[in-house]
Amino acid sequence: MIEDEMAPTSLNEQQVMMLRLLKNPLPDEDFIQMQRLAIKLLAKQLDQEVDKWELENGINGETYEALSKFHFRSSSKHSE
Repeated sequence: MIEDEMAPTSLNEQQVMMLRLLKNPLPDEDFIQMQRLAIKLLAKQLDQEVDKWELENGINGETYEALSKFHFRSSSKHSE
């Protein structure tokens, strides 16, 4: 484990509650299941942030399609 992650300066209320819930070690299978649930939650939050960013910036499927056909070396900045 990374030592910086193991030595936080302070914990918020949610973190303290999670530590209390996990005071006793879990069976490996249960711990793995908790890890997977946490990853699913974080992935969902990331998807929501990306969706929000796309909406705020007018990004859609057509934007990605156009970008997929654009080559970074074909930029007018490089041809000067």
